[in-house]
Parts: sequence; C-alpha cells; structure tokens
Amino acid sequence: MSAEIFWLALTAIATGLMFLPYVLNRIQVRGLFGAMSNPRADDLPESEWAQRAMRAHGNAVENLVVFTALIVAVEASGANSGLTAFAAALFFWARLAHYLIYTAGIPIARTLAFGIGLLAEILLVLGLLGG
Repeated sequence: MSAEIFWLALTAIATGLMFLPYVLNRIQVRGLFGAMSNPRADDLPESEWAQRAMRAHGNAVENLVVFTALIVAVEASGANSGLTAFAAALFFWARLAHYLIYTAGIPIARTLAFGIGLLAEILLVLGLLGG
C-alpha cells in the first residue's frame, strides 16, 4: 500500500467517525428515542460544541471528496513521490486538527488548519503536474 493510500484510508476512517461526538450529545440532550426520532422544530438543540462538531464534520466530508480525487489521480498516474506522500500526511493531520479546533471553538486556529489542508491539496496538484 502506498503512503498516499494509507493516509487516504486514515482520513476516510477519521471522517467517518466524526459524527460520534455530536450524536452522543444529541442522545444526552434528547434521550435515545428523541435522538432516533425524525427531526422536529421543537427539538432541543445540541450543545454549541456539538453543533460546531456537526459543521466541522460536514466540512471534512466536503474536503474528503477533493482529497480522494487527488489521491486517485496520483495513484493512477504513478505520480507518487516524497512530496505527494508528505502532502497526504499533512492533509490528514490538518483535517484532524481542523475538526478538533472547530469543535473547541477556536476561530483563527480553525482557519489556519483549514489553510494547511488546502496547502496539502495544492502540493498534491503540484506533484501531479510534476512540480
């Protein structure tokens, strides 16, 4: 398994698990059956941190699509290199940091973590283009 596929798999697993904290909070706030019911206008809202976690998870899913396409392109073209392996690892750590920082409610650090993830994607593009 290439380093790029390893980091893609880890990123997908982490993204897939990011729903757990806010769903547990929903169960805590609304009870098990309230959390399993269809959403209603009068539902008690999740805690603020859980609402941020939900938004961070959505953002992670959106960014996973682009990252996955870039990793598939790297693999399919044989453009694997030290740069693309580094970029894939950087993306994973940046997105994990983004989720944790966003959930904690730290605005400037959240934007920096997002920017580092974007930089990782740019590095993948450069690796694809032979840069």
